[in-house]
Amino acid sequence: MELDLIQVIRKYLWVLPVALVLAYTYRAKLAHEWRFAWAEPRRWLFEKWKNWGEPLLIAAVLAILIRTFIFGPYKIPTGSMIPTFMEQDKIFVDKLSYRFHLPERGDIIVFKYPLDRKKDFVKRLAGLPGETLEIRKGVLLVNGKPMTDPPFSRNTYYNVEDWKFGKSGQVIRVPDGHYFALGDNSAHSADSRQWGFVSKKDLVGKAFMIWWPPQRIRLTK
Repeated sequence: MELDLIQVIRKYLWVLPVALVLAYTYRAKLAHEWRFAWAEPRRWLFEKWKNWGEPLLIAAVLAILIRTFIFGPYKIPTGSMIPTFMEQDKIFVDKLSYRFHLPERGDIIVFKYPLDRKKDFVKRLAGLPGETLEIRKGVLLVNGKPMTDPPFSRNTYYNVEDWKFGKSGQVIRVPDGHYFALGDNSAHSADSRQWGFVSKKDLVGKAFMIWWPPQRIRLTK
């Protein structure tokens, strides 16, 4: 316990000299603010609210609205989307566009995990409502047609015999109002082959950009 306390003190020890320098630099301003607050506390509080509190509150509300309804940052926790996303990549997700148009095959979608809707998953949309899908010899077939164009042609897809929708020779029909999602790193991805379909109402948005780390900044596709 004592060792942890010492480590915390060392970690934040730099704050003390910085605070002393700021206090010395702005000593006249601080003295004026102290006299003003002591003499006219209500007026001082009102001015601080108008100059700082109100703008900060508006900014906070806007930030919450933007993150909830327009776009938000997410972190990639696993390697299920390698090479598109690496573990620990940080991405931006567009939460607005699917309110105006339907998702398209190949989109990288973020959605509520069907088995635990408190979690968000990131996969590639492979099957649309009403379509049939099959994985045959590493190739994804949609309505009997091999997907030979990127992004699907870049990936090898695997059958998993003990998964509900991943068996060899199995043809899967996507129900209305649902989607079939696969990880790009099929050998290490728990996706629709295992737990089934993604409901349209569980779509969060479309991943469109890696923003961290700096060397991996790019638009995704």
